[in-house]
Amino acid sequence: MTGRHSDWLLRQLPHGMQAEDFFVRFVSIFQEEAGTLLQHADNLPHLADVDLTPPAMVRQMAQWLGRSIDPSYPQDVQRRILRTAAATLQWRGTATGLARIVELYSGGPVQVSESGGVYAEGEAPDGPAWVVLEVESTGTLAEPDFVRLVLDEVPAHVHVEVRVSGRRVWPVLTGTAEEGELAS
Repeated sequence: MTGRHSDWLLRQLPHGMQAEDFFVRFVSIFQEEAGTLLQHADNLPHLADVDLTPPAMVRQMAQWLGRSIDPSYPQDVQRRILRTAAATLQWRGTATGLARIVELYSGGPVQVSESGGVYAEGEAPDGPAWVVLEVESTGTLAEPDFVRLVLDEVPAHVHVEVRVSGRRVWPVLTGTAEEGELAS
């Protein structure tokens, strides 16, 4: 809190009013209410500080950056996800951005191979753009959630293949899921 006195509003009354019990009690009501508002205002600079803000605000800020954080994650992990989301926002949709965000969730190294690039007109390779992502583990995420994370990070027109421990988990062909559909 600032160097404000607890009776800051009462001190602003003229001396004659400070001597009247009615005025003192009446203004004290407003001072108490305003004190709560001032405490909130005093804390505003800290709300955007990833290290100090309450966990609910960490998750809210992550949503502003397009990232959902599971509230069951430990607080330090939630804060790390927010920091990474903020640091990688400028790289979203690129191999660098994909690798950094997937490393955060998988907890291990990520191998990204891709066909992307910037080409002069008429020099782009034939066929659709593609990316192959390889990890040893999906970390704390279930495979369908991990695949959703990857698909959210890759531009919609890019074909994606996800491999976990050498096993292809996306796209999937099973008796219950069509290719390109996520099983729940």
